[in-house]
Amino acid sequence: MSLDRVKHIVLVLSGKGGVGKSSVTTQLALALSLANRSVGVLDVDLTGPNMPRFFGVESAKVTQAPGGWIPVSVHDASAADQMGSLRCMSLAFLLRDRGDAVVWRGPKKTAMVRQFLTDVLWADVDYLLIDTPPGTSDEHISLAESLLQHAIQQRGAEAGAGAGAGAAAAAGGGGEGSHAERLAGAVVVTTPQAVATADVRKELNFCAKTGIKVLGVIENMSGFVCPNCSECTNVFSSGGGELMARDFDLPFLGSVPLDPQFVRLVEAGDVPTYPAGTAARMNNNTNNDGVGGRTLPSPPDDVGGGGSDDATLSEHDPLVKRYQRCSLSPLFRDMAARLIESIESR
Repeated sequence: MSLDRVKHIVLVLSGKGGVGKSSVTTQLALALSLANRSVGVLDVDLTGPNMPRFFGVESAKVTQAPGGWIPVSVHDASAADQMGSLRCMSLAFLLRDRGDAVVWRGPKKTAMVRQFLTDVLWADVDYLLIDTPPGTSDEHISLAESLLQHAIQQRGAEAGAGAGAGAAAAAGGGGEGSHAERLAGAVVVTTPQAVATADVRKELNFCAKTGIKVLGVIENMSGFVCPNCSECTNVFSSGGGELMARDFDLPFLGSVPLDPQFVRLVEAGDVPTYPAGTAARMNNNTNNDGVGGRTLPSPPDDVGGGGSDDATLSEHDPLVKRYQRCSLSPLFRDMAARLIESIESR
């Protein structure tokens, strides 16, 4: 399987469409890269493959190599900036035109998902984020079956190798690359409204039935950052995702407001700018006790340590550099740090 050089796999799930899974996947990937982790993003939303657009690499094409596809580079690692590399694979790269409709029945979707898991030649990747379509359909079942089945097979192979290696293998303890631990779990995304959380609860039940660990819940679209003042308003209410996490006894990773500057960053490549005093609210209380909300200020002028160079950021600079100017960047860097601590401390 082409996942043998991947350390940790994280699924981004939701039982509801339109809650912003792809935007959450994008920002988690950027935040993990800024935490000096190498990141891959696999887009298995076959009928709506949007990840290339989020990363600004729509015009790129994957390279066919002996044994499979080489994913598209979003940006390379930078030791000076303590930043990991970011790669992306999506069905969108394989379509002749980005407007082409994908009209496939279940068996072909299943085959495509399995091919993505076996035929994409990832380099050494610390975190592979898998962006999924809404619901609990063919793609989800194929992912769960393929990943869990391969984990079982790998455990058997490692057990056999350990028996053959004797005491040396016992001393090694299996190594951090053990595929049994590669499927780290899932991040579940919802919006605050009851109509959304009702469907997302089904996704949580799906995870329970398939044995996928839920790493945490993110409440997206919880508030709106006004582009003309410093207010963050709860347009779609707030707290529904946190309440759901508490009901299922799951970690609540935080609330994410709508930010028009992030939309402009993705759609037009503009560098985010804000009025003085803009703040984004995020409740990321680890204990899920309903308190611990905090207000994070807009990114400082010296984001990225660039000093005067930072003032000259433009649409030609890497997305990861421009994203650090977004008010959502500190929120997702906080979430990424919590995920890293949860996964790598096992």
